[in-house]
Amino acid sequence: MAKSSRRRRAAKLNAKKGSQDDRISSLPNDILVNILDRLDVRDAVRTSVLSRRWSQLPAMLPQLRINAQDILPSKIKTGMSDDELVRMSNAVVIKATKSILARRDPVECTIRFFSATFYLSDDAPLSVGHAVGSAMVTHKIEKAEFRVLTQKKRLECTIGDMLTYGKRFVLFFNKCLNAFAGLTRLCLQNLRFAESDFVSNILVTCKQLNYLGFLNCDTKSWITLQVEHAQLSELSIVNCRFDMVELTWLPKLTCLAFEIWIAFNEPPLSFGYVPLLEVLSLSNVAYNRHKMVKLSTFLGETSVRDLKLGFKCEKIWVQPECLAGRQAHVFHQLRILRLFGIPEGYDLTWTMFYLEAAPSLEELYMTVVDHPCEMEMDEKVRRRESYSENKGVQWESPTPNFKHHRLTKLAFFCFQSEEYMVSHVRRVMKAAVNLGDVYLYDRVTCIYCEGVEPLKPIVFPKTDEQMSSVEKQIREGTESPAIIHFLSAAEISDDYLARICEDG
Repeated sequence: MAKSSRRRRAAKLNAKKGSQDDRISSLPNDILVNILDRLDVRDAVRTSVLSRRWSQLPAMLPQLRINAQDILPSKIKTGMSDDELVRMSNAVVIKATKSILARRDPVECTIRFFSATFYLSDDAPLSVGHAVGSAMVTHKIEKAEFRVLTQKKRLECTIGDMLTYGKRFVLFFNKCLNAFAGLTRLCLQNLRFAESDFVSNILVTCKQLNYLGFLNCDTKSWITLQVEHAQLSELSIVNCRFDMVELTWLPKLTCLAFEIWIAFNEPPLSFGYVPLLEVLSLSNVAYNRHKMVKLSTFLGETSVRDLKLGFKCEKIWVQPECLAGRQAHVFHQLRILRLFGIPEGYDLTWTMFYLEAAPSLEELYMTVVDHPCEMEMDEKVRRRESYSENKGVQWESPTPNFKHHRLTKLAFFCFQSEEYMVSHVRRVMKAAVNLGDVYLYDRVTCIYCEGVEPLKPIVFPKTDEQMSSVEKQIREGTESPAIIHFLSAAEISDDYLARICEDG
């Protein structure tokens, strides 16, 4: 009896201790699900082995992102061939997708957003597509995204590879129409379609799309792509070969990225009915043959509020203008301007054109840098392909004493203590009478340029004495109250990092 009594007391003590150690399990389901929702799918699913209760929680997650690129642990990836990695990653995506969707209760556990990233190989696309399509029919998924990858990356793909990937995608698309009809986001890359009207078929079938992204995609024959869609709010077309892209009717489009039109003299893009377009990203490598683009004519009747222009460390392709009358209206709504990949060593006075053209501009971000990883460095190739050796552009303001009253923030990335940069910051400070902060950042680290010597020495002020000297040079002849901040690249805030992201 005494032993039995002691066992009961020990059991109670252990139970009490266990309940204290596992307080997290005593939390309500909605809180535990909220915690799991902050983990990636792999870690969230691993918690299901803890207990019967925990095994049910992954099926209650409101958002699911299953990504073939990071679903396998690093130690498993080590030593695997590309084929093995793709095959195993896809297999895990299929298993996770089917397992989680099969256990969902459509009444209590509707997925608000589902994202699947997988490779376009084997039967993985069909398996994922059928599972997602069935879940949509039973209302288990509200919004869904497919990010379709190819085993070879863009620079590795031959035309033959792109045609093969294009055929695989067409087969996937035609056999999973239920899934595509309900998609709200679709990201495609490295596809060449044999049928010239297939891109239009995507737009017609995917009626619920909010986002559509093409990277290195085209058709076998050059076509004029007319884009009409009732729901599309974001469109990204990067390094794609179309004769012309006509945004005919996009009543909800707010964000557009259109980048790299190397084969054309002018951007092969025209704006039709895009009344809500606010965020626009244009980027290109300009050769000698490219015509300068007059944005006042090109942008037409749009009212962009956030504009990004990228130059890929090569020739400036935007023509500074002296705007008047109706042309000036194009920039009246502009609040944020981001100028990226401006080549080093050239006068920056031309950028003052935007201050004069955009009276409502509040934030200006500039990156002046030469990236060897992006640039063609072979002189013979540069001459053969007609790269421009004089990358700059000259412009003289018609109103030298011009004043801007809305600009409050200037962020200059890859700032160097060189006269053409120093004088430009001074120029902006003189014009922007209400400028509050000037952020001067050291050169941003480029992972692709690691180990490559910069084309020019880096002369960013490091010591307090150097900073004081450069600030004195900048302020010479100005009465601006703006605060000048010298910051390392590591001190770039997440918000700023998002703004200067070359792919954002």
